[in-house]
Amino acid sequence: MEQKWPQEIWLVRHGQSAGNVARELAEAAAGHHIDIAERDVDVPLSELGMRQSEALASWFAALPPQQRPNVVLHSPYRRARETADILLQRLERGRMLEVQADERLREKEFGILDRLTTHGIAHHYPDLYEQRRHVGKFYFRPPGGESWCDVILRLRSVMDTMEREFCRERVLIVAHQVTVNCFRYLFEHLDEATILEHDRAGDVPNCSVTSYSFDPAAGKRGDLVLRLVNFVAPLEAAGTPITAGKDLPAAPKA
Repeated sequence: MEQKWPQEIWLVRHGQSAGNVARELAEAAAGHHIDIAERDVDVPLSELGMRQSEALASWFAALPPQQRPNVVLHSPYRRARETADILLQRLERGRMLEVQADERLREKEFGILDRLTTHGIAHHYPDLYEQRRHVGKFYFRPPGGESWCDVILRLRSVMDTMEREFCRERVLIVAHQVTVNCFRYLFEHLDEATILEHDRAGDVPNCSVTSYSFDPAAGKRGDLVLRLVNFVAPLEAAGTPITAGKDLPAAPKA
């Protein structure tokens, strides 16, 4: 039976960003706004985020050549692009079959809630705050923003691209926390309750790895099988602090 999937897929959340740090400071001070000037797309890695990316790059580079990624897809957001660039320095960009920035891998768009803390959302948009608590993050779409379902819809298109262009290849995807969770929803055939339970159990650590391998014996026609979940051993081995801050904005758990 013909294989339709890549042989390996690694999902990596970008390293800690300046936005993660600013959000944590604002939340700790019970502030309403996250003090960061850049657009979300332009938020860079923090110094720690660069170190995390370098630790992960060393782990990938230590894999046997035939087991390393040969396709890299990344969000165009600066923090994801910088993480991918650091990984590619060790993986040798010239050896890649493909390196692409793909806007479908961007962060979930927050609309009018962008740069607001939990306190800020409750203060400035109490009706939206309550609506989100009632509907849940999977279906709630803030004005001008996206729900998790919206993100999942665009990721289904990415899956089609991988099946069509990168069958049997080894694909590394560098993106964002919600993107990683929404890919898990798709690859593992989850439902709303299960993926939100994973989300409640803890945020996706920066520069963690969630990975899948194709198994021809899985399912009726072969399928992706989960291998690693939020794997942070490369950071631990390098003595690099592990962070799991939320991306912007903060919002109450569903």
